[in-house]
Amino acid sequence: MKKTESLIAIAAAALFAASPIIAHEGKEAVGENKREVTVKGEVLDMACYIDHNATGEKHANCAKKCINSGLPVGIKGDDGQTYLLIGEHKPLNSELADYAGKSITIKGKLSSRDGINMIENAEIQK
Repeated sequence: MKKTESLIAIAAAALFAASPIIAHEGKEAVGENKREVTVKGEVLDMACYIDHNATGEKHANCAKKCINSGLPVGIKGDDGQTYLLIGEHKPLNSELADYAGKSITIKGKLSSRDGINMIENAEIQK
């Protein structure tokens, strides 16, 4: 009987110790598990895009103004995903405003949480 209880206790302890690994399986890159990505797509001002799906050349001037005013900037990737873009703990608005409504390629580290994608340390690839 004691041997069975000991085995159950060991199994429970092993399962408890492995639970963070099991819980993380299948999740997007978060924390220290960020991976390098390259995304090609249209530069957006996130406020107008999320509010009323504003994209493309017709919205480029408005997007440029919104990005220059400090609203969040992102990219609608050719992969169908939308990503918030930031530099190394700083906004990239001044570097990206002139690309509003245009397609560019960005490289950086992917992080996702609660359905929101972000590319940090983003750099424009030329």
